[in-house]
Amino acid sequence: MKKEFTLSIIISLTFLTLGFLLLHYELIGYGVSFFVFLPFILGYILAKGTVKKFGLYGFIFSLATFFILLFAGGLEGMVCILMALPLVIIAFILGYGIKRLIENGKSKTDKDNIVKSSILPLFLFLGFGFLEKELTKNDKEIISVKTEMIIPYSTTEVYETIKSVDTLIADKPFLMKLDLPIPNKCILEKEEVGGLRTCYFSGGTITERITELKKAKVLRMDVIDYKLTGRKWLGFKEAIYYFDKVGQDSSKITRITTYTSVLTPRFYWQPLEKIGISQEHDYVFDNLKNDLKKKYGR
Repeated sequence: MKKEFTLSIIISLTFLTLGFLLLHYELIGYGVSFFVFLPFILGYILAKGTVKKFGLYGFIFSLATFFILLFAGGLEGMVCILMALPLVIIAFILGYGIKRLIENGKSKTDKDNIVKSSILPLFLFLGFGFLEKELTKNDKEIISVKTEMIIPYSTTEVYETIKSVDTLIADKPFLMKLDLPIPNKCILEKEEVGGLRTCYFSGGTITERITELKKAKVLRMDVIDYKLTGRKWLGFKEAIYYFDKVGQDSSKITRITTYTSVLTPRFYWQPLEKIGISQEHDYVFDNLKNDLKKKYGR
């Protein structure tokens, strides 16, 4: 039993580590090959009749160890890990279940060596990963996330308050309580087209260059550089603020973030990405309301 448990750990960590190294060196993409096919074939391999539940226990132990090491090493954030976990587990269970169904139809004496039976799936994963990388290397969809808020202040007051923020303090949304990057401050160097605005986060920085500026109407910026922990798969493109007058004494502020992502399958990742960016918007808007109240007292 100890030997089977150890063997399942070795196989699981070998596959997971190899997959991540290929990602790190950009030999494969953040796609179906890593998030779906890799855990699927692990489930298929470890459901063999000679391993069974020890393969399952070994995979759980290996997956937990693998993710802890990624987080501790600053290679991925906790939010990213938790988002990937359901997809990985479902794929593993699917592979595990299919293999058990196949084994139920085989004779008890029909056994294969688990190490030998891992070789072909490993090469299938490598082939699929390299092929997926080539087929999707130019597929970068631009996605927009928009958040709006109406507040009882003029567009000038709102613009002057949000263009540069010394300290952001507000109630943290759920994902920020885990480890979604928290904005700390945003510094505007020059209030003109071409001027730079740098936002400092708990996990790095985002630098923006102003491409359109109409005071109290629009502030549009291209993202020219960003350094956020473990987010090579995400590409920020634009940050836009619109300021519109509403009634006599109120205004509507609209924040739009455009980004690209290489994560697939898109039907799974895109809603999660939008939730994360929306919570960043909400945090900034909550801080804005606090700052306006402090400055103008209403």
